[in-house]
Formats: sequence, C-alpha cells, structure tokens
Amino acid sequence: MKTVNHWIGGKTVEGASGNWGPVTDPATGAVTTQVALASAEEVDAAVTAAKAAYGTWGTSSLSTRTGILFSYRALLDAHRDEIAALITAEHGKVHSDALGEVARGLEIVELACGITTQLKGELSTQVSHRVDVSSIRQSLGVVAGITPFNFPAMVPMWMFPLAIACGNTFVLKPSEKDPSAANLLAELAAEAGLPDGVLNVVHGDKVAVDSLLAHPDVAAVSFVGSTPIARYIHATASANGKRVQALGGAKNHMLVLPDADLDAAADAAVSAAYGSAGERCMAISAVVAVGAIGDELVQKIRERAEKIKIGPGTDPASEMGPLITAAHRDKVASYVTGAAAQGAEVVLDGTGLCVDGYEDGHWIGLSLLDHVSTDSDAYRDEIFGPVLCVLRTETYDDGVALMNASPFGNGTAIFTRDGGAARRFQLEIEAGMVGVNVPIPVPVGYHSFGGWKDSLFGDHHIYGNDGVHFYTRGKVVTTRWPDPADAPSGVDLGFPRNH
Repeated sequence: MKTVNHWIGGKTVEGASGNWGPVTDPATGAVTTQVALASAEEVDAAVTAAKAAYGTWGTSSLSTRTGILFSYRALLDAHRDEIAALITAEHGKVHSDALGEVARGLEIVELACGITTQLKGELSTQVSHRVDVSSIRQSLGVVAGITPFNFPAMVPMWMFPLAIACGNTFVLKPSEKDPSAANLLAELAAEAGLPDGVLNVVHGDKVAVDSLLAHPDVAAVSFVGSTPIARYIHATASANGKRVQALGGAKNHMLVLPDADLDAAADAAVSAAYGSAGERCMAISAVVAVGAIGDELVQKIRERAEKIKIGPGTDPASEMGPLITAAHRDKVASYVTGAAAQGAEVVLDGTGLCVDGYEDGHWIGLSLLDHVSTDSDAYRDEIFGPVLCVLRTETYDDGVALMNASPFGNGTAIFTRDGGAARRFQLEIEAGMVGVNVPIPVPVGYHSFGGWKDSLFGDHHIYGNDGVHFYTRGKVVTTRWPDPADAPSGVDLGFPRNH
C-alpha cells in the first residue's frame, strides 16, 4: 500500500505519531493509500523548519523569489497531467476537471511571479520642511494554510505561492482525504530551487490543525472549508493573536428572469450545479425562477441532466465522477430522499445510481428538486453534492429578497437580457462574487476571491490584492535629513550655498 508522509525542511519525513488515515479511490471504494497523521511535535518540527528558513528567505531579494517562482511555474505546467492524475485517484473528479483545477492554481503562481509590482511602496516628499513619508509592506514570518478535500491542488496554490513570494515561509496542512497532490507540489517547488524549509507539508486531522492554531511562531492562518469549521478556525486563531482569513461554505443562488435565454440558463445551471459532482463552494445549488418561466426552465434542466455520463474519472467519456467518501454520499442522498416529505417535487432522483464494474464506488446520480421551500433541509444546508433546488418567485424583488435572506453570501448569478436589471442586481445582492450571465463567478487571479456573511470570517479575501495584503503588513516611515549645506562649520561637502 502506498504511504504518504510529511514534507519538512526540504525532504520527506516519515510519520512518527503512529497514527495513520486511510485514503480511498472513490471510484472503487478501495483503500489505496495510508497517510501519516501528525502529532503536535511533528507540527512543531515543520514550524521550526519554516522559522529557520525565514531568517534567510524573508530578506531575500525579489528577483531571487520571482526567479524561483518562474521555474516553479514551468515545472507545474510540465507535470500538470501527473498532478491531475493524483487528484482523480484520490478525489474522484474526472481528469478534465482535475486539469482545470491545476490551471486555475497556475493563475496564482503566475500572479506571484509578478509580485514585484504588488509590493511597491509609496512615497510622499516634502510633507513638511525636509520631511518625507514612505510606506512599505513587509512579510509576516511563518504562515499556515489549511485546505479542503475538494480542490487538493488549486486551493493550496491559492495560498502558498503568494505567501512565499511576499517573503514568508509556509506550513501547509492539506486534507487527509486526498493528500498526495500537496506533496508533489512541494517536491516540484524544491526542484525549482525553493530553499529547504520555505514550504512544508504536514498531514493530519484536528490534532494538527489545533497545533497550528496555537503555535506561537505561526503569524497567520489561511483556511478554506465549511462554515462551522471556518468559524472555529477564525475564533481560535484570533484568540491566539494570529491574522486569519477563513473562507466558509455557501448556498449559491442563480436568479433567472423571464427575459433570460432559457437554453443558456439551463446549460449554466447544469454545469454549475453538477460539475465536480457539486463538491465545490462555488456550485450553484439553488435556482430562483421568476415568473412563469419556471416549468419550462425545469424541463430544460432535466433534459440536460439526464444526458450527463457518470463514471470513473479515468474514463475520458465520464463527465462526472463519484463523491469523495461513502459517508458523504449517504449524507447527500439523505437530502434527496427526505425532500418530498418537506414539500419538494423530486424531478430527478439520483440516489439509486450504480456504475457497472465499479459497484463499490461512492456513486450518486444527479438530483433535481422543484418547488423547494426556504425552510426545508435541502435548501438551508450546504449539501455539497449534485443536488439542485429550484425555487419560484413572482417578481425580481421577491427573488432578491429571498436570496439576501440566506445566511451565506459567497457567489451568485443572474441570467437576463436586461442590462438595467443586471446593474440593479450587482448592487443590491448581498454576496461577495456576482456573475451576470456567468454561472460560477470565480474571479481571475488578479482579482480577489471571497464571500460575505457566513461565507467569510476575517477581513481579507484570498489571492489578488487582498491576498498580498493578508500576507504582508504595512509600515510607514517618516524621515528628516539635514541638508549637507547646513553641516557644522569647518566641514565642506562641496554643495553650493545658494539658498
């Protein structure tokens, strides 16, 4: 059986805690790998290595850092198929989806390659007689990232490339459900020339997480995951004096107005709700149909959903793979089986799916629930699976009010041909990311990603300008220098006395 160990100080370090976690192939249900679960002492070893490396890395030149990152970007590009294969093997998503994940992670590496412009300071001269004021940004020290199972390569790359480009050193704690991609990312960084200890990977569970949150040498923590854990991360790390950005869960809505192109809206709803088996925080999980178009829209979504081919991620014909674990599959299925009792119409029920030759895999089909009420479990909870709820409202205002009443505010979308309605929507909706005829409005790398309300805990979004600001702190310097012409009598530095 394959074993995944830690990466500390530029080399593989075997797990010493005696605790191991199982990693399964979601397509077969078989345990293929065991991953080391770190003790507090092993987390301390990783932080210690990062702290030692910071002594040199934190004062290294920008050209040194960006030169390594350019080499790293080339290696990631050359190994993108290998990274994607690890994602498919442990997460289950289809290979094309895994490749897309790697590509989105590469965007942030490319942003980090251009960090020189992001770290430029400001200067104001002559604010008073011979007084200048400048502002600069400096690194924090050792920072940590705690990342989820659904994007085992992309989300880590949303964090550590920017952090190390800013001069920090990094300790990554990836999900123990699909850990292999993180180790490969670290190995490729070392091959690119990243000094030992600048990027470390420790695997583990709550013990490792709590150790990072409490460690006195960790200056900041980045997190992406569910809202309850994000709230816990934020409260615990803040109580320990750390800077925190904790991105939580979502219940993303898509508002479809009567004038919308319903074919385009249906295409978008299917891809946004069921892509990556719905296991993404930017999935559209609730469609709000306005006016009389609801029946036609639901029918168009159903026609498209019924054609989606579900199978192992290694099969090029597969468009959707299995869920990450059997327990998660069963939890997702429970929302579908209980929907009718809570007033919903079950248009599609995917809970009985079985894939020939892969009977023990974590399979579930696509489910579509219509006439869902806002007090039902399927609507209130983040299901994190291929279940799409459709709600009905009579007017645009009713739809916006319904959406704004949600405790989540991650991403949202509107489908319409009316520019005035779209403009109102982007100003009135209470969410951090908005799409206009775009179903999954994940910003490009040079804009920041993050939600509002219970979808974000902390002041900074991830990557983009917010990411740079999170991984640095500002300093303002006020200076006054005497003019050489005012030097004491007897010292002549050769400056003309013409003032």
